[in-house]
Amino acid sequence: MITQLSRRARILWITVPSVLILLCLGGMFYLNHEPPAFNPIARATEHARAHGHQVVTGYTTTATLIETVDVLLHKRGGYMSNDILPPWVLLDNVPNWEFGVLTQVRDLARAMRNDFSRSQTQSTEDPDLAEADPLFHYDNARWIPPDTEGRYRKAMDALERYVTRLSSRSEPQGQFYARADNLADWLAIVEKRLGSLSQRLSASVGQVRLNTDLSGDPDARQSTQSPDVVEVKTPWTEIDDVFYETRGAAWSLALFLHAMEVDFEEVLRKKNAVVSFRQIIRELESTQEPLHSPMVLNGSQFGLFANHSLMMANYIARANAAIIDLRRLLQEG
Repeated sequence: MITQLSRRARILWITVPSVLILLCLGGMFYLNHEPPAFNPIARATEHARAHGHQVVTGYTTTATLIETVDVLLHKRGGYMSNDILPPWVLLDNVPNWEFGVLTQVRDLARAMRNDFSRSQTQSTEDPDLAEADPLFHYDNARWIPPDTEGRYRKAMDALERYVTRLSSRSEPQGQFYARADNLADWLAIVEKRLGSLSQRLSASVGQVRLNTDLSGDPDARQSTQSPDVVEVKTPWTEIDDVFYETRGAAWSLALFLHAMEVDFEEVLRKKNAVVSFRQIIRELESTQEPLHSPMVLNGSQFGLFANHSLMMANYIARANAAIIDLRRLLQEG
């Protein structure tokens, strides 16, 4: 009798952990999913119809920002960056993707607060955007109340109030100014973000670079001296993190640009920049091709195995170069 009970105990001791491990692996496979892109113009139209709004200048961009945050919070598996239980805590690709999206959301929300909603530097900032902006900068990995998701939902509510006033003729203080200088200022932020991502991706194989920190200004100074030759390399353990962060940033940025093509249509047409704008979107959308590999490979530059980071860096660098040209066109054209 004792022997039979011991045998059953051993079977349970082996079976239960095995089943839990299999369930955890299955959950990881199911949750490791990047949501597909949506149509910003169609979603903005649906949003306006559902709330009885009129689609005006700035509505498509604001509605796309709201929808992007909604996808971030309610995609398959929900928001994962602050999860502490398996299988969510064992995933890192999607949380890095989320951080890339969140960075673009934060930048656009701040640009809307500081630039798009203000007619000049001395004008008063919009109260709803002033509320939403700091909420999006809340710690993205916090799970102790007040939780991250709750803060981001409050920011969405503030954006909903803003877009309601934006489309209301009875509340003219809610505005979105689609001007060339506003667009150029936001693109300057995007340019820096993409430049950083491109450098981190390119450093996957390690590079020796000349120090150009003070180039172009003979009177420039820096806090401490740096060597003339700098070796830059992203650790192999972080390459997939940078890769998925870039995919998230490019995913959201392509959506925002699609929306702004509608809101800034007049500006882009007068600057003869519509084609340039669409080319940036095309380069960013190229980064969303499915990864036909179980992991992000980090082969050498011309070696036998692929280097997915260098391929991603190529698309990001081309998009960034096009943004630099577009900014110049908006400022001088």
